[in-house]
Amino acid sequence: MKEKYISYKNKRDVLFVFGAGASIADGGLMQRDLLPQILKAEYEGSEPVNLVKHFIYNNFDIENGSYPSLESVFGYLDYFISKKESLKDGYSTLQLVSVKESLIRLIHYIISESKIRKGVYTKFLTSLNCLNKNVSIITMNYDTLLDESFDFLYPKHALIDYCINFMNFEQYDKIDAFYWWVNPREPVIIWDNKVPTPIKVLKIHGSLNWKYCNCCNQVLLTPWDTTIDLESQGFKGRIGASCENPEEIIFDLKCPNDQNSFDTFIVPPSHIKNLDHPVISKLFDEAAFEIRKTKKIIFIGYSFPEADIHIKALFKKNLSDDVEIEVVDPFLNEKIKSNYRVLSKNTVFVEDSFENYIKKKTWR
Repeated sequence: MKEKYISYKNKRDVLFVFGAGASIADGGLMQRDLLPQILKAEYEGSEPVNLVKHFIYNNFDIENGSYPSLESVFGYLDYFISKKESLKDGYSTLQLVSVKESLIRLIHYIISESKIRKGVYTKFLTSLNCLNKNVSIITMNYDTLLDESFDFLYPKHALIDYCINFMNFEQYDKIDAFYWWVNPREPVIIWDNKVPTPIKVLKIHGSLNWKYCNCCNQVLLTPWDTTIDLESQGFKGRIGASCENPEEIIFDLKCPNDQNSFDTFIVPPSHIKNLDHPVISKLFDEAAFEIRKTKKIIFIGYSFPEADIHIKALFKKNLSDDVEIEVVDPFLNEKIKSNYRVLSKNTVFVEDSFENYIKKKTWR
């Protein structure tokens, strides 16, 4: 057993870009189903649920079963918040901020509660391991379906590089061992002379397993814990049962540096996005680098929705004319194709499911 620096090749063979369709193929929830689930579910005594329900019922017509998109709801909230204006029915700017934060927490809760796993990401990573690991990944998804699927590759075959300097790397004496994580940019332990490949996974809209401290401006990675407590509107830490403690211990998860509560770290779907957060800015810089360094880009289940104009700008600014693009989507239409043709004339469209595409192994 020894330690060694692991490095990246100068060019990436493939950059994969995952939209909602990739996670849906693996059992993830559709975005359009999130708000109906929030409004229909019963959460007794939950302040954020009551706050969001009251706001939606007062500002949108849903009696006929037609729900507004999350982009519409967040856009409506952001309009008044950005102008520091109040809304009738007693919604001050501060109250609107509370509604927005509650809706973000509810989205986090609904996604994290889904336990469906279809194994598509595992099949994808198995193909990578067999064919070519000189790849990187940009994902728009908050869920951890992809992250959890890396388990079988650790520690001998691959390591996730989120491209964030998590407090996990430097606070071993202050955090539970459950949250320890290998920093792929420092010397890593080599097992059985098998050198793992670092794979960048850029979650540029945030992630359910990231917790942000607004005091020290650091991020805690909670690899196997995405849950959020609706009653306290915060996160819980867990110490598993052991011989010394036969029952699981649950406690309020606080920042080890300053004991402040953590915030959820996801960029909500809105036409007005605040991308100035230093961590998000760092991820966009890394994404731009990967776009410039790749030979081929494969988009899986992503349609460039109108609320993601910043993503189109990211690719338009950094994409080279000679880069080959493939778009994989079982529901291709002319609108989706048009979005990609504007981006590049060098685009191949594959009307197929994510799982079938993996089986064909045409991307090596």
